[in-house]
Amino acid sequence: MNTNEQLPAERAEHGKAARTTAPRRSHAVFEPAADRPDPVALLEQQGRGRIADLLPIRYGRMLASPFAFLRGAALIMATDLAGTPATGITVQACGDAHLSNFGVYASPERRLVFDVNDFDETLPAPWEWDVKRLATSIEVAARVNGDRPAKRRDLVRAAVARYRTTMHELAGQAELAVWYAAAELDELGAQYQKAIGSGLRKLGREDLARLQNRDARESVRDLVHTVHGRPRIIARPPLVVPVDDLPGPQVANTSRPGLEHVLAVYRRSLPPDRQYLLNRFQVADAARKVVGVGSVGMGCWILLLTGRDDSDLLMLQVKQATTSALSQFAGPTRYLSQGKRVVTGQQLMQATSDIFLGWHPAPGNESGVGDSYLRQLRDWKYSAPVEAMPTATMHRYGQLCGQALARAHARSGDRIAIAAYLGTSTQFDDAVADFAVAYADQNERDFAALTAAHQAGQIKAETGV
Repeated sequence: MNTNEQLPAERAEHGKAARTTAPRRSHAVFEPAADRPDPVALLEQQGRGRIADLLPIRYGRMLASPFAFLRGAALIMATDLAGTPATGITVQACGDAHLSNFGVYASPERRLVFDVNDFDETLPAPWEWDVKRLATSIEVAARVNGDRPAKRRDLVRAAVARYRTTMHELAGQAELAVWYAAAELDELGAQYQKAIGSGLRKLGREDLARLQNRDARESVRDLVHTVHGRPRIIARPPLVVPVDDLPGPQVANTSRPGLEHVLAVYRRSLPPDRQYLLNRFQVADAARKVVGVGSVGMGCWILLLTGRDDSDLLMLQVKQATTSALSQFAGPTRYLSQGKRVVTGQQLMQATSDIFLGWHPAPGNESGVGDSYLRQLRDWKYSAPVEAMPTATMHRYGQLCGQALARAHARSGDRIAIAAYLGTSTQFDDAVADFAVAYADQNERDFAALTAAHQAGQIKAETGV
């Protein structure tokens, strides 16, 4: 990813030369390998390192739809992507760049920005993998939403074309200009207002207005109540279980004192000014919390902290960081801590990040809850409802995701080489649209395999949770 010693013209030539080893049209093809692992076996393999009593919730959520399945199938798709053509140009990849992993959140200046917002799988890897996962997620979501093949193709091509044209724009900009570039909320709002479907436009405006007029304290109030005059996390098992109510040690040091130790170690990963701010808060309560689809079963806890008084609330999320799904194909992380891998990748890709973003263990590799990263649980965060999204809205939303992904890749990768490789024609757009169709077909077969495994009693699934 280091291009400091090359002139722009040399970097462009490098990108064009990659068309020989990986022709743009070659990205159209997806054929499952003859020795392709069984998708259910891969999910079960992942499950062995997770909290066993939560796995039925994970499988149940994945069985909700082919799009929900895709959200939980990062490892399955990474296994398949590893066998597809690549230019050899790497970026800090998201590793799980589907539609629902983009959204709005608050910058430290309290502005709402739109960006990639999930980094559990981030790792230096081929840029094509993220683009193909995004494109496939559009195709899969559009199928779930009932769009016809021609419309679905238009949606995918539009998103990939926006990635390509944005990369071209960034290739001509200075380094600092690329680093500071951000897709702001007003652009997202404009996309929503232009979309067909007054119901969703109203929903989008109401949700975004609510986000702009609330702060992090208000966003956690639905998780907190008062017990004997003190704030406590509301128990909503199995999704939210206070650590004092857990039947036994789920993971080492996940008692309340253990999590307080995690907090103390995590503090060291923050800049001095953030450490100073965090020192003004005290732990009031802690709970295990189920989040997402692909993350269900991984260790995830929330810490309730109070500041100047019991009405001054801060909620931090402690999330287990395991080996990236990309690692066996793109290589291991350079960091001793998987939590640091996640945090560093997020900081490289996002235009701006949560002020409390940090990791555990800190240098010294202290024992405890294990590799994890911490951030605010909610800080004006909002992801658009992808399923049931009108076609016109999906068209503009997919473009916005393509734009955000290009900006994220341009910060860490050789944007000049990537732009030169992509060119100004639609060859790459068309090829990835073909790939998305082929892989969406595979995703449906894998979804059917998980359904059959559930019906046969091979796996237990708890739906509607």
